[in-house]
Amino acid sequence: MEDQYISVSQLTDYIKRIIGRDPNLREVYVRGEISNFRRYPSGHCYFSLNDKDSVLPAVMFRGSAQYLKFEPEDGMKVLARGKVDVYNPQGRYQFYAEKLTEDGLGELYIAFEQLKKELKAAGYFDESLKKPIPKFPKRVGVVTASTGAAIRDIVTTIKRRWPLCEIILFPSLVQGDMAAHNIVRQMFKADTQFDLDTLIVGRGGGSIEDLWAFNERIVAEAIRQCETPVISAVGHEIDTTISDYVADLRAATPTAAAELAVPDINEIRSNLDNLNSRANNVVVKQLNGNLERFNRIKERSLFRNPYEIHDRKAMDLDHIKRRLDSSSKGMIHSYQMTMSRIKSSNVFKDPESIIEKKRIRVDAYIGKLEVLNPLLTIKRGYAVARTGGKVVSLAKDLKKDDELEVEFKDGKVNTIVL
Repeated sequence: MEDQYISVSQLTDYIKRIIGRDPNLREVYVRGEISNFRRYPSGHCYFSLNDKDSVLPAVMFRGSAQYLKFEPEDGMKVLARGKVDVYNPQGRYQFYAEKLTEDGLGELYIAFEQLKKELKAAGYFDESLKKPIPKFPKRVGVVTASTGAAIRDIVTTIKRRWPLCEIILFPSLVQGDMAAHNIVRQMFKADTQFDLDTLIVGRGGGSIEDLWAFNERIVAEAIRQCETPVISAVGHEIDTTISDYVADLRAATPTAAAELAVPDINEIRSNLDNLNSRANNVVVKQLNGNLERFNRIKERSLFRNPYEIHDRKAMDLDHIKRRLDSSSKGMIHSYQMTMSRIKSSNVFKDPESIIEKKRIRVDAYIGKLEVLNPLLTIKRGYAVARTGGKVVSLAKDLKKDDELEVEFKDGKVNTIVL
């Protein structure tokens, strides 16, 4: 009876062989929601695919996971392609994913939105980091394919608008798995080995897959680290890539990039002609104005008869001289009259009698002051009463309880009216 029992490993191997022989389980397409997603240092990804009724353990090995264009997240609804097999150590079947895309969205679009969100949060798109594009460049570099419409449009536009500018092409792959690394290498070469004023990086239009190299992180980082101002020119007007957001300036097309990189020489000439014309007009107007003023001055009688200046000044001088003579004579006469009155006065006849009269008048004033001096009255035996600092001369001006200060010959006494 014991021969009927088999080991767990034998049973697991048997189930594995049955599942392995089923062609329907060798290529399976599953729709589900991701949960418990984990990416290990080895590069392997472990997660579960769920719906409302069931859970399917899943794994994506590094060989397949390295080609993911986006980072799977919990709660993301995905379409998964792979196979079903048994994992012997745990005795369970699981789904081995070979490709993942978001349900309803392409994986490239998901990867684009994720990287865009991440770089924006890291400050890669900040306007404060944008370098100004030189207005009159001497040398412009272009990183793009050596053949194709993009380089032809750029060269033609720059030569037409600003023939003084030198164009240096840094040929690069712009499509495919190696394109991003090639673009970064050529950008580094252009930025470090050449004295460029501006660097145009781009290509013509195409699908999102065709333009994908310009959505790679390494290209975004290379643009940010570039010391030379960068104009991104990828695709057509409706196309937008990560490079467009990071670059110092975004152009809708390669032709537009060339127009933004250099000025229009015809427009410059036109502006110079306008400035020259305005300057000439200003100079001519100034000259005409000065000539008109000169003619007005020249026609004055002063310049027709220069001796008139001397005659007028001589007349003014004679007038001043007459006024001076008259004034000085008046002053001398007034002085003489004053001295005559002084000499005829009594001051010069009897000065001692005048002094004696003045002394008698002063003595009279002093006598009057002494009669009115209250201190002399007190010395004769009288007293002075005051209340509130004021002298009291009438009894009716006082009332009961008023405080009085009475000053005698030898001192003061304070009292109260009863």
